[in-house]
Amino acid sequence: MRVIAGEAKGRRLTGIRSAAIRPTSDRVREALFSALGDAVPEARVLDLYAGSGALGIEALSRGAARAVFVDSDREAVDAIRANLTLTRMDDRATVVRSPVGSFLAAGRHGPFDLVFIDPPYVQGAPVGDLQALVAGGLLAVGAGVVLEARGPDAPPPVEGLELVSLRRYGDTTLAFLRPPGDQAGEQ
Repeated sequence: MRVIAGEAKGRRLTGIRSAAIRPTSDRVREALFSALGDAVPEARVLDLYAGSGALGIEALSRGAARAVFVDSDREAVDAIRANLTLTRMDDRATVVRSPVGSFLAAGRHGPFDLVFIDPPYVQGAPVGDLQALVAGGLLAVGAGVVLEARGPDAPPPVEGLELVSLRRYGDTTLAFLRPPGDQAGEQ
C-alpha cells in the first residue's frame, strides 16, 4: 500500500495484520481521489474506521488542510501514527482512539468538508454513523461524504444526506453523499 499522488507520492504505508481490517486498494483509492478532484485541497477531512490511515493520508498528500483519524483498534492507531510520521504529515493530523459512535456523539473537531467512512465489511451499512454526522452538525456547507462498502448496493437512505453517485470497483462500492441542496459540485 502506497501514497498515490501529492507531496508523499510513492511512500509505502505500514499495514495492519488483522482479518477485521481491510485496506482500500490502491486502484480504488486512485479512482476515489480522481472522482473527488478539487474537493480535496484545503479540505478538513474526517477518516472514520481509519485502519492504516491511507485515505486521510492520501487526502493530506493531495493538499487537504487537516485530517482527523478515528479508529478503536490499538494496532490501527499505532499504524496511523507511524504512517503520519513516515509521510511527515503529523503536524496536520489528529489521531483519536475511540469507537466511531462515541467520537461522533461527542461532536468535536468539526465541521468537516470531506468524510470517509470505511467500516469493516461485517458491520454492514453504518446508518447510525451517517445519522450522527448530520445530527451532530459535523458537516460543513458543501461537505462530501464517501462511504465504502462491499457489494453493489447503495446505502439505505438517511435523512439529511442524498446520494450523488455510486461507483463500483470489483466487490467494492463507493457511495458519494452530501447534504441536500449543497451545490459543492458533483462527485
